[in-house]
Amino acid sequence: MSYNFDAVKVRDNIVEWLKTIGESEHFDRVVIGISGGKDSAVAAALCCRAFGHENVYGLLMPNQVQHDIKDSIEVCDALDIQYNIINIGGLYNQFIRTYVVDFNLDGEGDLTEQAKINLAPRIRMVMLRLFGQNTHSRVCGTGNLSEIILGYCTKDGDNRSDFNPIGGLTSLEVVEVGKTMPELPIEIIEKAPADGLTGKTDEENLGVTYDDVHKYIRSLPGLDNATWYKIEHMERANLHKRNIMTFLPEV
Repeated sequence: MSYNFDAVKVRDNIVEWLKTIGESEHFDRVVIGISGGKDSAVAAALCCRAFGHENVYGLLMPNQVQHDIKDSIEVCDALDIQYNIINIGGLYNQFIRTYVVDFNLDGEGDLTEQAKINLAPRIRMVMLRLFGQNTHSRVCGTGNLSEIILGYCTKDGDNRSDFNPIGGLTSLEVVEVGKTMPELPIEIIEKAPADGLTGKTDEENLGVTYDDVHKYIRSLPGLDNATWYKIEHMERANLHKRNIMTFLPEV
């Protein structure tokens, strides 16, 4: 980290904040999607510290085959939380088939790759909501501040949680907080971030590094003008993802 960041203090502040919102909103049970990456691992660990591991439930939701599903299981085992593996591949394919048939598409030719990529996170959120309502649990978000700023999330998917313990931390800061929790496997905390949808790392998809995004968010030196403007453009273009609803306030 290139500036003063007290990861232990930040970790403890987040845990206290989680306890506070749990008390004020009258909940102590949490459901969270465990992807096998650092973000969901750190968010789950923070929830365990706030609510107790027995009150945190993990849903592992591969779409057909998830090659790093063992990492998701390792996180759940390390935190000693209950979990279920729900393969959403059948639901995903049924959505595609229904859309193609009802809109008379030629195969899947008129359904864009981006539309198909974003379908899986939306199905996952439906499953989290279904489980949450049925068990009186709140849905924990797992998107970090870098992703939120860039719009690297799915509208009505992973950006529609009830609360988000890492939403104020950049990708680099999530790593630092994760390192302060020995209950988490260090290889998962340091694993290169990937969306699990495109077969590419986040940085390959975005065309910018998380180090550069961190500098942009925290107003740190070392960012060239071209990269700064590129990130700013991405933020502006994706502001709509941070609004639950746009409407005319007065008529």
